[in-house]
Amino acid sequence: MANYRRGRINDEMQKELAMILREVKDPRVKDAFISITAVEATGDLKFAKVYYSAMMGDKKEIAKGLRSSAGYIRRELAHRLNLRMTPELTFCEDHSIEHGAHISKLLNGIEISEPDEENTDDEL
Repeated sequence: MANYRRGRINDEMQKELAMILREVKDPRVKDAFISITAVEATGDLKFAKVYYSAMMGDKKEIAKGLRSSAGYIRRELAHRLNLRMTPELTFCEDHSIEHGAHISKLLNGIEISEPDEENTDDEL
């Protein structure tokens, strides 16, 4: 039961954080294309890891911008979610989207040659 509730809270936090990030005025965060890929809250909801992926901008500057905006983001999250305690947010960069794009690029670059009909007949 607790895992189901925590999963619902994680999903709701992910949706709300995506909307809150659009409202952040910090140019390091505002100008970057940031996607919230996952949220993992602890069982007592005191802490939550927010996994994000940024496609544009300097990764270090985006991380600094998110850390400096964490208080505002947490306060907005508290207003939007009806929880007894709002978790302290830790932002972690998620490389899965970049990794997936890289793998897709590699797969698209593979040339598959058709087997010769003459060779297949001889082998049988």
